[in-house]
Amino acid sequence: MPQTALTKTLAETTLGLRRPPSMPDMVLIFTLSGEAFAISVSAVHEILDPIPATRVPNASAFAPGLINVRGTIAPLVDVRQRLRMPPAASSADARVIVLELPVGGAPTRLAILADGVEEVIEADLAALEAVPELGARWPEQFVKGVAHRGDGLVILLDTETLFRPDGSTGADPA
Repeated sequence: MPQTALTKTLAETTLGLRRPPSMPDMVLIFTLSGEAFAISVSAVHEILDPIPATRVPNASAFAPGLINVRGTIAPLVDVRQRLRMPPAASSADARVIVLELPVGGAPTRLAILADGVEEVIEADLAALEAVPELGARWPEQFVKGVAHRGDGLVILLDTETLFRPDGSTGADPA
């Protein structure tokens, strides 16, 4: 079969080399303290009910424990800590979102705890708006932008910087 532009584009997309401009971006909407956040579904490995975590002595507040995800040990990351949000009590709607991301140049499985997972939606990432400087509650390097969703807003997180291994929290140097 001759390789047409369409089959070449499909092959490149399958290999993750290029995304056709007409393909929608899909994001997973989850909540933390009543705020809606989103991450690309391409990073989501699976979503689980909460599972017990093993605390690691002297671990950072950002990744205080480990969980066993089907035989694979993964750090349980506290996204709230990076976003300067207060800790929250667990709820019946809480979920563990297992991600597969390049961290430090290597594919890494890690998990985050969300208050709830709402839905997967198509997002026009080209139409994202910048977070206004005045009143921004989250360190700007962890946020790609803000999208409209019905009457509300969704904060799209930048997983590349959010899970950076250098421990940066976005705090101003003292």
